[in-house]
Amino acid sequence: MPELPEVETVRRSLARHIAGREIMAVRVFLPRLVKWPESDLFCARLTGRTIREIDRTGKYLRLRLDDAAEFIVHLKMTGELMFSADGSSEGMGFVRAEVRFRDGAALFFGDARTLGALYALRPEELPRLASMMAMGPEPLTEAFCPAYLYEIARGHRAKLKSFLLNQKYIGGLGNIYADEALFRARLRPGRPASSLSRAETERLHEAINEVIREGIDDGGTTIRNYRDGEGHVGLHQDKLRVYQRTGAPCPVCGTPIKRVVIGGRGTHYCPKCQK
Repeated sequence: MPELPEVETVRRSLARHIAGREIMAVRVFLPRLVKWPESDLFCARLTGRTIREIDRTGKYLRLRLDDAAEFIVHLKMTGELMFSADGSSEGMGFVRAEVRFRDGAALFFGDARTLGALYALRPEELPRLASMMAMGPEPLTEAFCPAYLYEIARGHRAKLKSFLLNQKYIGGLGNIYADEALFRARLRPGRPASSLSRAETERLHEAINEVIREGIDDGGTTIRNYRDGEGHVGLHQDKLRVYQRTGAPCPVCGTPIKRVVIGGRGTHYCPKCQK
């Protein structure tokens, strides 16, 4: 599933292409992916509008329109959002929706597993997207500081990995970068979040910011489907230290990387470095 670095990379790659463009027509080929309003009204709300800018909250892309409404996209597991200057979707499979611009360019939403979600929300309707509105502070922001992380963790006995994936506490952090951050911070993913000392919390805070920053710098992590808004794959998969490296030697101590399931999510760690 695309996480904060991947969604931010998509945002940046699309911003230079779609800001200021007027939407001429919208077609949805799989109406159940439109979560609000119903598909026909969704298309009508976007048609004739101009995209002012594209923002991001956690893993949500927010295309702000000239009438204050927002076209919101959640890529989920296999969603892709790709710009095409000539209006062709060649090379993109599983196109589920398309936005045609007045100058002939287009924006395509593809989704192999059809788990993504599309919204066209007016300002007063944003509370309908409760998960986005209730999202916690994101890494690399002032609000996400060691003191915040320590205070929020100390009240939760959930396993550390599950705690990190809860979007109410940290916005945008997902499975890949949680594993990588815990490895850098030398913390066992199965211990209670409330057991963190202040020193351990500071290490974890620094590690989370590091892996997120590096992921963005590398254009994201492509494990299977992920592409940015121009169709490019990410490069960060070549730098992963534990994620999906089960049985491979730890890059620090050589101990085989172990995989367990925590909160339903595959979790990778070094049994020696992360005591």
